[in-house]
Amino acid sequence: MINAILVDDHALFRTGVRMLLEKRCPDVKIVGEAATGAAFFQLLSETHPDIILLDIILPDISGVEIAQRLKKEHPDIKILALAAENSHATIQRMLDIGIESFISKTMTDENTLIQAIYAINEGFEFFGKDISEIMYRIYIAKQKNTAKNSTLLTQQEQQIIELCQKRMFAKEIAAHLNIAPRTVEKHKEKIFKKLGINSTYDMVQYALKHGIIG
Repeated sequence: MINAILVDDHALFRTGVRMLLEKRCPDVKIVGEAATGAAFFQLLSETHPDIILLDIILPDISGVEIAQRLKKEHPDIKILALAAENSHATIQRMLDIGIESFISKTMTDENTLIQAIYAINEGFEFFGKDISEIMYRIYIAKQKNTAKNSTLLTQQEQQIIELCQKRMFAKEIAAHLNIAPRTVEKHKEKIFKKLGINSTYDMVQYALKHGIIG
């Protein structure tokens, strides 16, 4: 039996999903419904579902915030995100959080919803066709951005960022690269200017986020 909680502020939508699952998926049981984030977390304290069918837009807490908290406190619970509007930013945030599935309310039929539930229950990821297309565009944009940022930096500047990531100080980096400590600092100043940041921490985080270093 797959136990699920349905979180959506539209009662009609919840009724439709529940009736669909009762009719076509006898091994999927809705063990609770919630119209708000607060109600959901109250339900969660009373039961431990396998899957959360989670609307992105709720009246009190966003689905993104709920997903973020869930992955920290209950990483074993699978999240199937449902959204009427799918912005690049929202999809990217949900992917960064590590949700297992994201499908669009407007582009999803009954079979897709059922496939998503069974797929993530078996340990797979499942994304709707329109979501996958957006994910691909995000990936291409990142690749282009990575290439652009990499060409901004010299090979030695990239080496310095990598060594900073390893928590090496200027003297240690200088010895490793056989250059003067002051030269290391000058390189870092140039990197800061190129990337528009002002600290070593921000430099490393920027480089990791944009794929400049692994």
